[in-house]
Amino acid sequence: MKNIFKYIKFVPVVLLLLVSCEDLDQSPEDRFTDANYWTSVDKAQMMLNTAYSQMQKSEYFFYNEGLSDNAYNGRGDNAGAASIGAGLYDPSLGRLKTEWNDRYAGIKSCNILLENIDRVPNADPAVIARMKAEARFLRAFQHFQLTTWFGDIPLLQKDPSLSEATTIKRTPHAEVIQFVLSELDAITPSLPKNTQIASSERGRISMGAAAALKARVLLYEGKWAEVVQVTEQFMAMAYGQYSLFPSYEGLFQQANEYSSEDILSLQYVTTDRTWGEFFDMAPISAGARLNALAPTQELVDSYIMLNGKRINEAGSGYNENDPYVNRDPRLTGTVVYDKYVWKEADGSSHIIYIKPGSSPTANHPDEFVQGSSSTPTGYFTRKYYDMQHGTDLKSGLNLMLFRYADILLMHAEAKNELNQMTSTIWDQTIKLLRSRAGFTDAEALSYNSALGQEGLREVIRNERRTEFGMEGLRIFDIRRWKIAEDVLNGYAHGAKFGISSVDNGYLRVNLRNFDPSKHYLWPIPRDERLINTNLTQNPNW
Repeated sequence: MKNIFKYIKFVPVVLLLLVSCEDLDQSPEDRFTDANYWTSVDKAQMMLNTAYSQMQKSEYFFYNEGLSDNAYNGRGDNAGAASIGAGLYDPSLGRLKTEWNDRYAGIKSCNILLENIDRVPNADPAVIARMKAEARFLRAFQHFQLTTWFGDIPLLQKDPSLSEATTIKRTPHAEVIQFVLSELDAITPSLPKNTQIASSERGRISMGAAAALKARVLLYEGKWAEVVQVTEQFMAMAYGQYSLFPSYEGLFQQANEYSSEDILSLQYVTTDRTWGEFFDMAPISAGARLNALAPTQELVDSYIMLNGKRINEAGSGYNENDPYVNRDPRLTGTVVYDKYVWKEADGSSHIIYIKPGSSPTANHPDEFVQGSSSTPTGYFTRKYYDMQHGTDLKSGLNLMLFRYADILLMHAEAKNELNQMTSTIWDQTIKLLRSRAGFTDAEALSYNSALGQEGLREVIRNERRTEFGMEGLRIFDIRRWKIAEDVLNGYAHGAKFGISSVDNGYLRVNLRNFDPSKHYLWPIPRDERLINTNLTQNPNW
């Protein structure tokens, strides 16, 4: 098999999902049905491939940043990012319905496989066991995503009949989480470590992927001691061999796919299965047609100075008139700012002029102009720009859902919440990440016990923000930390290209509203409740 999840064939499986069950002697010979499909491992694998393809959309991966204070969706309402980010949505929003339907479609694929795969004749039991474990992982992942957004949701451990589907009730969040965790515990021994997966099968669920998902579930639930149990074993290489990739910038390039840091990625391949969000994210001069997702000033301000201080700390050396020098190198790896040196694969480069009037030539496509196709915030995105891109910036670059840096940061956060942070833990986690990023100053790399638990909490939380900037995780963090009402109320800002009398010249780009009495859970989609009146609604929707 050659990277089986990249070469996905959908149509026969989709037909199988749609047709009703028929008796064997009535089965048509010109299409797949439940009665004639389960005749080979290859066909079962096709169903599993479909379930893999339903894990996540590239659109969600990127535009989830627009739901948070990290980015602004300034054109259209991509994946509902503009509506949700501003707090201007209701149960009829398309993103809610799509998220619900897509994830339950993924669950359906898994359930159909699990209920039928044992019918495949003459199959190797070990192969079937591994496929079952992968399907159970994918089903657990989908349930976890749904309950994270919606709270109580229908828990589907089998494919429901039509009557069941229109009458099923919501399962309490705690029960859904318990199901997810029990599934992950059950399947982990059946999965191979990353070192046991052949290069032709890279991208399949591994033992490390199951452990990483378990750690994330426990993290979101605030089960700190249990997070530590998983992350300690992970760091001891009990689930496979993982480490930080040496180059932060290089980590997000095709040449370094399947690196030591990659635990589980969405699988893509040039020309056969691609994503194209950078066509509306990169600088116009780099081949984009417009900007629809732009980093905010708030994200830029979160990157610390090379001496380890926040930009507003005494002694930081921050210069508001030259704001991008001596900053965390991850800023340059993530965000494109004024006079950024944009590099291409052939070794060429050019300067991105964004400040109004700064371009030395008459051609200035990237300059900020209110209401233009250029960035509305004064920033573009660099991270995940594929230097091997195709036409219209189409990319076959894999998108990492879980990487080893997250294991280290989960470990640090959990240890600090247990009030167990030490210089040793710091050196195993934050110091490693900062060293990889390019920090050398002892003040940035050294543990400071004087900060105390609260001070270290802010450092660790900010480290998550800057390490994972523009990777779609920020919205989940601000929700679980219960700080969304603090960071998503008021204006999101852009670069200092505005009039000095308003917010010191920083552009006001979007007025946000987050109501903690309702917005911590998405409403159950209106159409789903019209179909099934047993689905109750979340508070205050």
